[in-house]
Amino acid sequence: MALRKKAGIFVGAALLRLLLFTAFPRLPDLLTGRVEISTPVTSFKRLQEGLFLYNHNVDPYDGGVFHQPPLLLPLFSLLPDVREWPVFTAILYILVDLLSASALSTIADSGEAGQTKLYTSPRRAKTTSGVFIAAAFLFNPLTIATCLGRSTSVFTTCAVLHAIAKALSGSPLNAMVALAFASYLSMYPMLLLPPLIILAYDRQSAKRAITNAPAFTATCLGVVAVILALLFGMSFALAGNSWTFFARTYGIQLTLSDLTPNVGLWWYFFIEIFDPFRAFFLGVFWLHLGAYVGGLSIRLRKQPLAALSVLVGIFAIFKPYPSIADTALFLGMLPLYRHLFPLMRYSFVASSTVLYSSFLGPAFYHLWIYAGSGNANFFYAITLVWSLGQSLLVSDLAFAVLRDELDTERPDLVGKEIKQL
Repeated sequence: MALRKKAGIFVGAALLRLLLFTAFPRLPDLLTGRVEISTPVTSFKRLQEGLFLYNHNVDPYDGGVFHQPPLLLPLFSLLPDVREWPVFTAILYILVDLLSASALSTIADSGEAGQTKLYTSPRRAKTTSGVFIAAAFLFNPLTIATCLGRSTSVFTTCAVLHAIAKALSGSPLNAMVALAFASYLSMYPMLLLPPLIILAYDRQSAKRAITNAPAFTATCLGVVAVILALLFGMSFALAGNSWTFFARTYGIQLTLSDLTPNVGLWWYFFIEIFDPFRAFFLGVFWLHLGAYVGGLSIRLRKQPLAALSVLVGIFAIFKPYPSIADTALFLGMLPLYRHLFPLMRYSFVASSTVLYSSFLGPAFYHLWIYAGSGNANFFYAITLVWSLGQSLLVSDLAFAVLRDELDTERPDLVGKEIKQL
């Protein structure tokens, strides 16, 4: 019965996307140009620019527009021209979405959100089935918009979810391979490596498959390093035996040299900052982004999946070029903790804030760019509200996870209010 439901949901989600692609042929191009969906490092239009240069034997990075990894080019060059046969590109993106939902369903069915090797939640009985979580992800408007906008973020999302699913399924090496692919496509998944290794180690040690933690960690790091070396080597050969693609792909994210507006916090700040202070604040912003990894991995050692979920939410807010695809990934993982929803304090305020900014964001961008009756402050102000709503959700999830642990360790505090000093 569950298999039939899952099949029905997957078929329904695929048909809905295919219907939107075919019935509204102008919609994908409209969404592709939206800054909420496409960023300089994930834009399908920029990918098409690079693909055109690649197919004409010109360095795709010569145009100064293409900032995505080189191995995406031979993949998309195998597809028919998107202007004449857009359905093939649509099918590719639909399949990737379905693969992501399948991995998310596997994560949910593992029960890791409620019971780990070192911790068992007293509320674990109130769980959500993998079918429901897959449906929530597939029919999330943010997920659908990202698919229709053909952002390359969908490949990163798929790789991240499969890395977690493989770690939970007892395949740590496959998990490291998936994370290496995700890190190749977008830099930030590399920061998920510490909690992912912890998650994979706990699963393996629970089966008594391993006992030596340092050796296991070294093996995982070695697999990631080897896969990345192979990917970079293939990219080097594809780029005409040149390493210039590093500066045009990962260098863009490190230095934020493309200040195209997006839903993040970086672009407007670095437009306004004076050049002598730019390097200092770049370091501060990157340090801030990476500082969460160690603390969360240590504090949530008993619940590595919770650490991964919180980090995914943090990256959706603070990475250099975020989009709604990153938020869709976090919202897809949030229902895993349905048993902790009663402990969350600001879920209504946070949800209302996210919905409020979701509707006003496109309106404020239109006022700035097209109507000419606003300025950059209009759009940046609403992105601040958007980030505030996500911050409330992430912090509320972290609070619920920690409060659940406290109720287990201190039963005398169950039901009592906790005040932050």
